Amino acid sequence: MDRRVVITGLGPVSSIGTGIAAFGASLRAGRSGISPVTSFDTTGFPYVMAGEVRDFDPGAVLRVLDPREWGRTGLFAAAAARLAVEDAGLDPATVPPERAGCVIGTTSGESRVLQGLTEQWVAEGMPALSPEDVRRCPPSRIAAAVGCELGFTGEAMTLSAACAASNYAIGYAYDLIASGEADYMVAGGADSTVRWAHAGFYRVGALAEHACAPFDRNRSGTLTGEGGSALLLETPETARARGARIHAEVLGYGLSCDAGHPVAPDPVGIADCMRRAHRNAGITPADVGYICAHGTGTPANDLAEVTAVREVFGADPPPMSSIKSMLGHTMGAASGFGAIAAVLALTQGFLPPTVNVTEPDPALAPVDPVPGRARPADVRVVQNNGFAFGGNNAITLFGRAT
Repeated sequence: MDRRVVITGLGPVSSIGTGIAAFGASLRAGRSGISPVTSFDTTGFPYVMAGEVRDFDPGAVLRVLDPREWGRTGLFAAAAARLAVEDAGLDPATVPPERAGCVIGTTSGESRVLQGLTEQWVAEGMPALSPEDVRRCPPSRIAAAVGCELGFTGEAMTLSAACAASNYAIGYAYDLIASGEADYMVAGGADSTVRWAHAGFYRVGALAEHACAPFDRNRSGTLTGEGGSALLLETPETARARGARIHAEVLGYGLSCDAGHPVAPDPVGIADCMRRAHRNAGITPADVGYICAHGTGTPANDLAEVTAVREVFGADPPPMSSIKSMLGHTMGAASGFGAIAAVLALTQGFLPPTVNVTEPDPALAPVDPVPGRARPADVRVVQNNGFAFGGNNAITLFGRAT
């Protein structure tokens, strides 16, 4: 585990922009991607807002896959991966395919395909199920879509670790490269908005009516979202050999599982995960200049996250903002988008804002949520938090390229 690992490519497909230029500009502007749901019939739903990717045209990004043969989530993942390798200036055909792979996190898999199959089954019985949709349904096809699009024949894994899945994927890819098992890895996550997930978040009381306002005194919940996030990881040696720009270095990561409650976050477990990540990365809390928060905007999550931050960082924690205020909760893609935002904070010298904050919650002091608008900053180490139902915690740490 003695090889360094760097990030050379960033690939976001999101409700606030596709591609790193559009995504980064939206982060700086504090632009919201939230709008009324159009992907399913919202009749009967009291809350109808979400972060949908309205302008997604997979054919405009993909070079190999036929979009008709894949589910929406797999197409998000493949498009994000294609954007990441293009951002890295890497021609996939020039690398040994067996030394390149992908790890993609998800919460709900091919949720829209599954939703359609369920509706067919209920309405007409099992014989009516579409064979084409059955073939698109396995979650393993999400990572397979990336491998097929890029021609990578190394490990292709779909990780289901709920809303921390992308950070799990980044950590797994980091290990493969650091250990010498792979030279190039695409890591990230993908999920799609769907009626049953929207209903589930509403029924557990986690959904907001109009806006996601993390760290605000009057926050009421999160909003569902969708998209694909991908990062290309490799060694500094392979990057420099082709003259690639290095965005950042992956310093390390930490994982923990509280396993104490199906949905309630545990600040003790979260704090333990932070300490593990810091030890793995060889840093101290004082080195961290910015935290890209999990920041769902639910009263319980924000309080648990801030409690853990205060425990680990003490009375003077670094600024901590939540991009879910702009994107909604993109489930398995969320901490991948957080990783991209954290890397942009390093490379472009700004802190992404938490929008919709009109009155910071005094119970969360002294945390600075970067309310309202982006802020210039010179940071050298950033922390990206990802937490999930079931007590799954995953944190990644990135440092300025040297």
